[in-house]
This record gives sequence, structure tokens and C-alpha cells, in this order.
Amino acid sequence: MKNAIARLLGVLPPGARLVVGGTVTLGASAYVYMALVGYSLGTSNAARVTLLWTIVMSVGWGLFQPVELELTRLVAARKVAGEGSLPTVRRMLFFALAVLGLSFVVLAAAARPIADLVFGGDRSLVLALAGGLVGMALSSVSRGALAGLGLFRQYGSQLALDGGLRIGLAILVAMVGIHSALVFGLILLVAPVTASVVGLRSILADKAAGSAVRWRELISGMGFLIASVMLSQLVINACVVCVRLLAPRSSEASDALVFALGQAIVMARVPLFAYSALQASMVSALSGAAAAGDHGEFRKVLTRTTAVVAAMCIGCGLPVVLLGAWLNPLLFNAKHLLGPLDFAWLVLGTLFYLLATVFGQALMSSSQHRRQLLGWAAGSVALVCVALAPGNVGLRAELAYLAGATVSAVLMLWSLYRALPGSRSPAEPSGQLAEEDSTALIRSV
Repeated sequence: MKNAIARLLGVLPPGARLVVGGTVTLGASAYVYMALVGYSLGTSNAARVTLLWTIVMSVGWGLFQPVELELTRLVAARKVAGEGSLPTVRRMLFFALAVLGLSFVVLAAAARPIADLVFGGDRSLVLALAGGLVGMALSSVSRGALAGLGLFRQYGSQLALDGGLRIGLAILVAMVGIHSALVFGLILLVAPVTASVVGLRSILADKAAGSAVRWRELISGMGFLIASVMLSQLVINACVVCVRLLAPRSSEASDALVFALGQAIVMARVPLFAYSALQASMVSALSGAAAAGDHGEFRKVLTRTTAVVAAMCIGCGLPVVLLGAWLNPLLFNAKHLLGPLDFAWLVLGTLFYLLATVFGQALMSSSQHRRQLLGWAAGSVALVCVALAPGNVGLRAELAYLAGATVSAVLMLWSLYRALPGSRSPAEPSGQLAEEDSTALIRSV
């Protein structure tokens, strides 16, 4: 048994084992948080908090996850070159705060229509949305720097503190008997900001001299990456948003479907939370291998991560398909609106979404930002086409998610096949070895 566990851990990217505990805590916080929302608030307010969570985890993730990923890549490359990280971290923090400021301007200008369209006229939740974006901005800088430096123990500790605070604060609000959507929403500000401040202490300990990334390099790469992540969030959060936009917004039935589908997606996304334990170490390892010209190591990390992700999706997805329709009302107090087939579409969508994410981040790690963007753009087009087709709103939303994820995964796998030969070591006289390695990657998938 010990040998089997050791072999399994050996497959994971370097550093992944050190963030597993934090990832589990942060992932569990989503379920505890949404369960307490479902039992503490009425149907309308629970649906609004579900939409708030969805927007923070989609728009906020789309704006600031690129900060974490690109900072991981840049810091890892500088670490290979023997340079310090602080100048690059400071510049990326300035960039993140600039994006946050622009987001505030948009939210202030469109507060009323956003509140009317999404939050049933409750403008206080627009304030909670702004707070959630602050949390995403600061945590992205802290996590990106920690991952790039290889400080995965501290990275995992930040994840654990963030998740633990979300759980503890949500339990406290429920126990006190506060039935306020705004109070639940502000937890998305307090928890990540507190965890980020703790994480910054380890980053400031890096005193090595180094040069900052040039603004031109930073902005050009971040532009493609932000667009890619925003489109990826459109794909994964399409279900809830499609139901809200396509179904009657004033209907209690549509509110119930939004809440039920939102919690079903949370269950189907279990592998996505688990992937967070691999992502930071994978991007750091791939970026370091690309910077060093070691494309053999690049291929090894990528193929192993792909295999682990596929196994996670299959292992976690089957119980969700079989038990999801029963667990959704039990755990989240949702209405009995979904069956096993609904959960099957969501689980398949998550499988292809995660494969697309792995392939896209591999492209990003080798500075192929444009190809990553094209993959997510094609998937988004497929998603919109399916969502606008006639038929049941809930089924359209589920199939749109699956279609968008599948198209993105297939196109980025092909792009990766085309890009891998360019990452070969200068010592290699031709592209034959790289071509064989990329063919091996396709076969492993």
C-alpha cells in the first residue's frame, strides 16, 4: 500500500504534495459556504449569492488568475537565471492594482444595471462583488510569487488559511442568525485578503538582486492571457449565467433552477479544486523547463499531469453522476430539478475543461499565449451557438458547457502538438525528437 501511494505521489509535479492540504481546505470551503447559504437564506437571496460567487469566480478569476500564472512563469524563469523576484513582483502588483481600479470604475458606472440584471435590484451585492475582486487581486500576486519561487509549503498554507477563514466565518454568520446576502458576500473579501497578507511575508524574504520584467513584455503577454482566462471562465460558468439570461428573471422557478444548477456545478467541479494542487507546481515546472530549454522535462511533466487530471475526473465524476441528484437537495437544500443525465453532462464538461486548461497552460508556459487564446475563443463560439439553440434552457446550458470545453481542449491539443517542436533544446540538431515527444503526448491523451 505504501509503495502504491509513493508511486502515485511520484507522478505528481514537483511541489504538488505540499499544497494538497491547502487545496482540500479551500475546495471544501466552497461546499460549506454554499450549503450554509442555502440553509440560511431564502430562495431569492440564495440565488443572488450563488450568482455573486459565480461572477467573482469567473470575472475575478478571469482578470486576476492571469496575474498568478504569468507571475509564476516570470519568477520561475528568473529563478533559473539566478535573479531575485521582488522587482518583478512589485511591477505585477502595480499591474493588478491598475486592473482592479479599472474594474471599480466599471462597477461604479454600471452599478444599477448590474444590480437589476443579476442581483434582483440589490445594489449592496455590487459592493460585495467589488470586495471579492479585491480578494482575487491580492491573492493572485501572493500565490504567483510563492509558486514561482518554489515555496509550495507557504503556497499551501495560504490556500488553507483562505479556505479555513471562509468556512469559519460562514459558520459564525449562520450561528449568529444573520440572514444577509451582503454579509455572506463580504466573506469573499475578508478571507483571501487576510491569507494574502500572511503569504507576502515569505515573498519579502527574497533579497536577491534582479531586474523587473519590461512593461512591454508584461502587457503584451498579459493581454492574451487575460483574454484566454476570461473566455475559459465563460466556458466553465456558462450554465448558471445562461439560465439567468435565457429564462424569465422574475420567476421563482428560474431562481430555483439557478441555485440547483449552481450547486450541481460545484459538485461536478471537484476535480477542478483538486487540480489547483497541481496547477502552481505544474506551471512552475513547465516554465522552468522551457526557460532552461529542457523539453524532455517539459514533456514528462505535461504527460504526467494530463494522466493525473484524467484519472481524477473519472474517479470523482462517477459518484457525482450516480449520487448527485440525491445529494444536491440534501447538502444544499436545492429543489429536485436535476437527474443523473444532467450531472453526466456537467462531469463530461469538467473533464474536457480541465484537459483544455492543462494544454492551455502548457502553451502559456512556453510563451505561446496567442495559441492558448485561439483555443478558448473557438470553444466560446461553440458554447454560444449551443446556448442559443432551441430547447430546454437547463439542457442547453449543460450542453453548451460541454461543447465549449470539448472544442477548446481539442484545438489546444492540436496547437500544443504544433508548438512543442519549438521548445526543443538548442543542442538537438533537428525537430525529430520533439516531433516524437509530441506524438507520445497525443497518444497518452
